[in-house]
Formats: sequence, C-alpha cells, structure tokens
Amino acid sequence: MSDWFDAEKHVERAHELYEAGRWEEAESELRQAISFNPYQSEWHFNLGLTLDASGRHDEATETFRKASELDPEDGQAALMTGLSLIRSERPRESLEWLERAEKLEPASAASFVHRIEAYRALGQHEQAELMFYMAQQLDPRSADAYTALADSLLDRALFEKAVWCLREAARLDPELPGVQAKLAGAYRATGRHERARQLYLRELRLEPGDIETLLDLGSLLVEMNRFVEAGEKFRRVLEMEPDNADAHFELGDLAEREAQLDSAIVHMDVVLRLEPSYPGARRRLAALKLRRAQRDDAPEARALLRQERAEFTRTPEAFAAHEIEDLGRLLLDCAQPAEAVRILRALAEMRPNEARARHLLSVALFESGARGQGMEEARRVLRIDPRFVPALHNLAMACLQERQWRRARYWLRQARRVDPDDASLRRLTLTLALHAVTEAAHYVSCFFLRRRPR
Repeated sequence: MSDWFDAEKHVERAHELYEAGRWEEAESELRQAISFNPYQSEWHFNLGLTLDASGRHDEATETFRKASELDPEDGQAALMTGLSLIRSERPRESLEWLERAEKLEPASAASFVHRIEAYRALGQHEQAELMFYMAQQLDPRSADAYTALADSLLDRALFEKAVWCLREAARLDPELPGVQAKLAGAYRATGRHERARQLYLRELRLEPGDIETLLDLGSLLVEMNRFVEAGEKFRRVLEMEPDNADAHFELGDLAEREAQLDSAIVHMDVVLRLEPSYPGARRRLAALKLRRAQRDDAPEARALLRQERAEFTRTPEAFAAHEIEDLGRLLLDCAQPAEAVRILRALAEMRPNEARARHLLSVALFESGARGQGMEEARRVLRIDPRFVPALHNLAMACLQERQWRRARYWLRQARRVDPDDASLRRLTLTLALHAVTEAAHYVSCFFLRRRPR
C-alpha cells in the first residue's frame, strides 16, 4: 500500500513539473512511479507525453506503444504513437496506428488530421486532401485540419489556396498556436511582405518568446532591407537562447551585407562551434576569410574547404547543385584548381546540359594546366549555348597561348559579334592587333633584308 501512495506522489509531482516545462525532472518522477507499478498504462502515456515534449520522439514512440499494449482500447495511446512516428520521420509506420486510433475513437477527427500530415510527409498530397474531407465530415470547424492541409498546399507552391486555408483556420481559432506565423509565411511566399510582417507581429503578441517566429520575422525584414529591425529580432533570440546557431548565422549575414567582415567572421565562427555541420557555414566562413585577406585567412580558408571537400566525398547526395557550385568557385578563388576540377566535374555530371556548369569545369581545367581538356570542355559549352561569351573568350585565350593566331582571331570574332562592348574582349583584340603589327614589322624587315644588295 505504501508503494502505491509513493507512486501516486511521484505522478502528482511529475504533473507539476511537466506543467512548468521541467521535462527531465518530470521524466525522473514518472520513471520512479513506473518502477513501483510497471503495468499502469496512464503513467506510460504521461511519460510518452514528457519525452515527446522534450523532443525525444523515438523514445516517446516506444513509450506510447507500451501504453497501448497495456490498454489496447485506449485510442489516445494509439493516436500519440502515430503522431510520434510522424515526428520521428517515420510517416508510413504511423498510418497503421492512426487507422487503429480511428477505429477506437470513430467520432474524433484527430486521426484524419494527423493522416493529412503523414500523407503530406510521404508526398501523397491527393490522399492528404482526402483525409481533410474525411476530417471535415466529423468536425467542419477543425482549425487543425485546415492548417494541416495548408502545409500540403505550401509544399506544392499553391500559395493562394494555402492562404485561404490558413485564414479559415485563424477565423475558427484565432489563438491556434502558430497559425498567424504560417499565414505570414504564405503571404511572404506571394510577395506580400508588409502583410506578412503584420501577421508575424500578431503571432508574437500571442507568443512573445516564440523563437521560430522571431527568426522568420528577422529574415523577412532582411528581404525588406530593414536591416536594423532585423538585427534587433536576431539579438532578441540570442537574449533568450545564446547558443542559437540560426540567429548567429543571420547576424553574420547582416554584418557581411554591411561590409563588417570582422563581425561576420566572428558570428560564422560561433555557428561552426555550435553546429559543425551547419548547412553552408564552412563555405560562408571560407568566403569571408578570402575577402578579408589578412595574414592567416588564406590558410584557414583552405582548411575549411578541405573539411567541406571531405564532407562532399562522404555524402555527395547531401549537397545540392548550387552548394557544389559554391564549393567549386571557392576552390578556384583559393588557388586550388585541381581540387576544383573534381568537385566541378560532379556538378557537370549533375547538370550536363547547363552551359554555366560546363564552363566552370573548363575554367578549372585551364587553371590546373590541362589546357587541351579545358578547350574540349569549352567547346561542349558552345554546343549547348553558341553565344556563351566567357567560353568563346577562354578558347581565344587558349589559342593565343598556343600561338594559334588564326584560331584565336576566329573565336574572338565570334565573341565580339555577341558582345562588342566587353572590356576583356577589347583587351584581347588589342593583344592580337599588337601581335599582327609585330608580325607585319617582322615580315617587312625580312623582306628588305632579302632584297639588300650584296
């Protein structure tokens, strides 16, 4: 009997700690209660809620499963198992549990709402819409259903329909967490920045400490060229969460825009210390160091790019095409053309019919000393786009270096037909003209020497 009372005290204490947001302590109390009686389904369910709130979704899933095993008729345990599986990025597994929750609680729309989320995560948007209409039949005033469908519409860039759904959700439940911020994001995607700004501010009046909304508002203000206000929002995030890598990254971006390279470098360095794998941070810091060009900057930039190359070698599928291009360009800027060739060859394979990708590879080949391969790659560029002036210029330069004067003049004429005002082409024209004059003078000199009387 004493054990039962002790367990109940632990459960009551866990409830108080959960309400206060002290997840670890609440978890500890619940585990102690469960140690007295491991067959209490409700306690496992509460532990699952605590783990889910602290972001430990895989552990929460197993705990909700246990609660469901102990009480197979508990529809909420089945529902939360499915929801945790979605949050654990296992949406396909979640469908079975959400269907089970529907059978246990057929009058509830919640299982259909979460199936909208699951099908959206699987990219099955038609099924997601079907689940929305099923939810509507049970609860026409479900703001959550409208919000879930809006996420599916946003994934498909159907912004106006998403705006309509989110406005309905806000009308049905004006205090629904995050709805104003989502509506702001939809307006932002359609270019209505001022309306989006107002909605972000409305969300912050409801949730003044919402870090994601502050970051989104700051990013929007950057797009609106309101840099001072944007900086204030990012600094407010750091006041609440000093180790927030996103805020440091955004402040570094702002500093770079305002040509404050030292400050930008400090922020990007902090980002990498907080999250060594933060997307794009290594490349951004390397680029900043190359721009600043102080005594140790070039070696440090090369070290950062070595790490980025190693990461690309390990997981090339994790790099988007524009990220590969950035890395290749930085390697060229850092005077590492041989390494750039390996990276840019991957870009050319990814985008075989894009002139710019092929051109970058040809530049890397030229700079690494592989002139013949560079010329062949430049010709491929021209097969894709015969008017691509940089490739024409590089072919003219290569022919000039190989003393193929007629070929150089041919490529130069082709380039000047496309862009007669290009400064680099004018310089090359002057170089070839000087050579022609020199050649003519040499010819005249030889002619008179041959005709001189003996």
